[in-house]
Amino acid sequence: MAQPVIGLEIHVQAKTKSKMFSPVSAEYFADEPNSHVDPVSLGLPGAMPVPNEEAIRKCIAISLALNCQINQKTKFDRKNYFYPDLPKGYQISQYDYPVGHDGYLEIDVEGDARRIRIRRVHIEEDTGKSIHTDDGTLLDYNKAGVPLIEIVTEPDFQELKEVTAFAKLLKQTVQYVGISDAEMQKGQMRFELNISVRTNEPDGKLPNYKVEVKNIGSISVLEKVLQFEVKRQSEILAKGEKVVAETRGIRDMSGATVSQRLKETEDDYRYFPEPDIPPIYISDEWLAEIRSELPELPAARRDRYVHDWGLELEQAEILVEQRDKGDWIDLLSKDLAAEKLKQAVKWFIGDVSGLMEKKGVSVAELPVSPTDLIFLVESVAENKISGTIVKKVLEEMFESGGRAEEIVKSQGLEQISDSGALEKIVDEVIVNNQKLVDSLAKNPNAINALVGQVMKATKGQANPKLAEQAIRTKLGVS
Repeated sequence: MAQPVIGLEIHVQAKTKSKMFSPVSAEYFADEPNSHVDPVSLGLPGAMPVPNEEAIRKCIAISLALNCQINQKTKFDRKNYFYPDLPKGYQISQYDYPVGHDGYLEIDVEGDARRIRIRRVHIEEDTGKSIHTDDGTLLDYNKAGVPLIEIVTEPDFQELKEVTAFAKLLKQTVQYVGISDAEMQKGQMRFELNISVRTNEPDGKLPNYKVEVKNIGSISVLEKVLQFEVKRQSEILAKGEKVVAETRGIRDMSGATVSQRLKETEDDYRYFPEPDIPPIYISDEWLAEIRSELPELPAARRDRYVHDWGLELEQAEILVEQRDKGDWIDLLSKDLAAEKLKQAVKWFIGDVSGLMEKKGVSVAELPVSPTDLIFLVESVAENKISGTIVKKVLEEMFESGGRAEEIVKSQGLEQISDSGALEKIVDEVIVNNQKLVDSLAKNPNAINALVGQVMKATKGQANPKLAEQAIRTKLGVS
């Protein structure tokens, strides 16, 4: 049976103000072509590279987050190859002494924990952008020289769901640590897929070829490319033919791939130490400082929500998606007991998140504060307001602003729990809904419809439990 053998190379643009080896701005997206260039990024004679300390720091941080060993003596190397978007004719990268090596990332696949090994993490410069037209190739060097962190896995993936789980968790980890916004539509995170198919090889032995697919710009397209290549290579092998070891590109968003060139080897790149940049020494103190600044990572946060808070795994996954969501929810845990905390999470994942999506509001712009949600949850628990009122208050906050407690008080939204006032409303509902009353003998659930009519008449302010009790008493129903 054919078994895919898969490894990934992930390129992440480090979020820095300036480029990797020059002071020109690295914040280029959507700007005019070739408006973020200087002698270094254009590869002009005599231009000298100066390493970006913040970019190196970010490379160390993600290496630590991926459980890597750190080369405390590291260096830059020249990777030689010619392509129009690389004006120097070489790329300043790292070869034999990357910043990080021999790490791992643990993923969860349908409740099964699996460890994907990380071979290396290194820092280099990005290339420019080639725009192919009918009249020729246009070159935009705004991206050339932007700090680029490359993360290379071992060929540990054997199925699609492992690749997907890893890609999603790595993206979250990069964002949590503050390495990059990882907005894939802006090219800030890109995948390269290395894939071959094992047929008759002994266990542990890799196939004698490898196909690389470059510049995959989304996780969904990565999945499609993987499916396409497994099928393509399996069909070739089934015919008794050999798969060409080559570099392929993606044709479109369908995941179909097309041959570009034969696969290069390390010898083709003629690596040698970058003569213009001396070795870099990472001190114990600097390493300890960076390690101390690492946040709680996504997997650890998810496990805390499930095991310590008692949340469902699906709820925890939603809260872990973005670091600021989890940071916001964590503020509630200081002031809410376990059951109320679970209720707050339900409101946040449900109505609050729904309104955020509808209004196009980020967590940073959220008009509901943790104090507001705590007030609403505790008010429901104390039967001061109903769930219907909570929805109304949240909508008002997104529409007009204001604090939850102020809205409840100013609009007189507290539940009607006064038995005399409630009794009068119940009498009116019974008179106006005689068909529902008559159906109670055959349909006991009609009592819920009558309670609904009371809630409608009071615009959600009636205490539903007291309303049901009053209806039963009036109608003599147990």
